[in-house]
Amino acid sequence: MNIGIDATCWWNNRGFGRFTREMLTAMFRLESAHRFYLFVDQPLGELSQFENVQVIEARSSRPTTEAAVADGSRSPVSMYKLYRAVASCPLDIMFFPAVYSWFPVPLRVPVMVTLHDAIAERYPKLIFPNWRGRLFWAIKMKSAVWTSRRILTVSRAAKAEIIQYIGVSSEKIDITTEAPGPAFQQIDDEARKRDVRRRYKLPLNAPIIVFVGGLAPHKNLHGLLDGYEKSLSSSLVKDVNLVLVGDFKGAGFYSNYDSLYNRVRSNPQLCKRVHFTGYVPEEDLVSLYNSALAVAMPSYSEGFGLPAVEAMACSAPVLSSDRGSLPEVVGEAGIYFDPTDVTDISRAINEMVENDVLREQLSRNALATARGFTWQKAAALTLTHLEGMRRR
Repeated sequence: MNIGIDATCWWNNRGFGRFTREMLTAMFRLESAHRFYLFVDQPLGELSQFENVQVIEARSSRPTTEAAVADGSRSPVSMYKLYRAVASCPLDIMFFPAVYSWFPVPLRVPVMVTLHDAIAERYPKLIFPNWRGRLFWAIKMKSAVWTSRRILTVSRAAKAEIIQYIGVSSEKIDITTEAPGPAFQQIDDEARKRDVRRRYKLPLNAPIIVFVGGLAPHKNLHGLLDGYEKSLSSSLVKDVNLVLVGDFKGAGFYSNYDSLYNRVRSNPQLCKRVHFTGYVPEEDLVSLYNSALAVAMPSYSEGFGLPAVEAMACSAPVLSSDRGSLPEVVGEAGIYFDPTDVTDISRAINEMVENDVLREQLSRNALATARGFTWQKAAALTLTHLEGMRRR
């Protein structure tokens, strides 16, 4: 088959950008007779080693990674250039690794689009700060779903929410998975761990709980701060610091960094113990995960929860919300809590910090569970679903 792929979100630093890069690279490494046509709006020279991949560039004045986000919009001219590029190729199917960068393609080309979750539909006011963003997102989502033959998602929980909140029929949805990249693994280099802590101005010896992701309202970081503050009465927890890793501006998406920062700075207890690092590149993230007592995932919902499995591959146990995909992904590597219940969040933090035997068991479980997630498996599943489109 000739498979067209939208790769305009290749450069995005959020989860769907990582999904695109890792998934496609693994897919191109699979043995197959397919030819892949990648459509981009800026130069992409990283795939020259694959003879079965052709990169087609349709330049735009503003890259999709800046325009196709919560507070942005893509110009009709840019989308028309991509439409024309797709129309000029002999494609059998078209695949969108993320609905964020969806654009119209000729109706003769069957489409599969990836919906990573239905969080924007379930919690619209937590995702979009104004009606304009909600309206544009709703138009794009409805258009993408209506023109797609198949929908791909990344967990059973995400599928259930897509059915409930977007109204897609169960029979139209296929499921793949995600995985930690090869860099995410257990390391014993104490000097490397200390160096990363030093560079991000973190305490060198204190235990840390790490959150990684967008500093957005649906991530429930105020709830995490509430639970953490309540836990500080414990003699053990008061020595634990909380590290919030994520782009302050949200990479174009809604961020409540300002309210989080102001709250922390105005609270003497939190001010000494809560740290904002900004965006952290992969190599340093591996060291932080390996240096962490646990990773926190307090979200109201997740489509998959990639930071959780990346941390688990580094042996970090998970302080996990019991909502969305997280129980499905984290399994027996976490302590769960109700993200709407401050007392329950505090209870989970106390248990993680105080119960050394349990934490060590969770760490072993984390490594074992993470081994079950690979990008090769994800790519093979996805390619099977794409091949299945020709048989339907």
